[in-house]
Amino acid sequence: MLLRLTYILALLMILPSARLMAAPPAERPFTVVLDPGHGGKDIGCQGKLTNEKTVVLEVARRLGRIIGKEHPEVKVVYTRDTDRFVELNRRAAIANDAAADLFISIHVNSVDRRNRNRANIHGAQVYTLGLHRTDDNLAVAMRENGVIELESDFSETYQGFDPSSTESYIIFELTQNTHHRNSIELADGIQQRLVADAGRADKGVRQAGFLVLRATSMPAVLVELDFICNAAAERFLASDEGRDKCARALADAFATYYSRHSRAGSAPAARDKAKAAGQESRAATEAATVYAVQIATSPRELEPDSPSLRGIDGVKSYRHEGSYKYYVGSYDSLKSAKKMLRKLKKRYPEAFIIKMRDGARVP
Repeated sequence: MLLRLTYILALLMILPSARLMAAPPAERPFTVVLDPGHGGKDIGCQGKLTNEKTVVLEVARRLGRIIGKEHPEVKVVYTRDTDRFVELNRRAAIANDAAADLFISIHVNSVDRRNRNRANIHGAQVYTLGLHRTDDNLAVAMRENGVIELESDFSETYQGFDPSSTESYIIFELTQNTHHRNSIELADGIQQRLVADAGRADKGVRQAGFLVLRATSMPAVLVELDFICNAAAERFLASDEGRDKCARALADAFATYYSRHSRAGSAPAARDKAKAAGQESRAATEAATVYAVQIATSPRELEPDSPSLRGIDGVKSYRHEGSYKYYVGSYDSLKSAKKMLRKLKKRYPEAFIIKMRDGARVP
């Protein structure tokens, strides 16, 4: 067992190195790989009206068209663009060979037929790579990973990995995803858009040991659009309107991520330049340490007229650990900050006082 884990660890360390052979970032376009789950002989989850492999292929195609239209400089690669079976390790290889900057695997969810809540459960979930945190997360990972049993010689290909054995998932506790933070940022953005734009119930961002994410050497997420075992959710997923909304939600989340992480591109560069100019302007007035009141945190940048900030004057922000933190005020005394805190607590119960210097929070 130890020897096998050691071998797998060595393999996982080698996989990302393939990207080191790729062309330098300046010489290649930003690349996103879209991975419609299942396909061909692997139907995935089945409903009464449609099935998983059909839904996710349609959503992926629509997402690819939107990205191509709105971001023509971005290269879109599909692991499959037809109804065909693609092995899990091949999906990751396609992304690695393309030296991709992002990997988005698209699925729909379901629960066991014996589950009493089967007809009522609904909502979107987005996963990043990680050891299962609950039995539910492990069950989802086991079901999605179980597709490898349809591959010939899967035991040899995956070095003895058993998708139905909890012991096999120990490997995920031993490996580190160097792109974990960016994966979570993208997952948060997708989850928010599926809830806000596609009207899906919020079942949260989670971590689990998906094989298709394990071998990718770039930020990667696995999206479960909704539960096909729920009649209302299945009707939505089977409809053109539902598929359009899901694709639009994913496209908006991609656009936000891309604006922050693209290597080039006039629009993101211009916006960054404008932000830098604004930060330089603020620096002249924030040279000293001051008190402020933090009111909100968001994984994505909020517009000034966002409902979360609307009606509040002088809102500023700073970036910390992949999130945007929003605060109000610039007070020389703690007493003044406390006075403002009491006012803001009515609208923001979790608001608290922070210290700022040169536009950055002081620990």
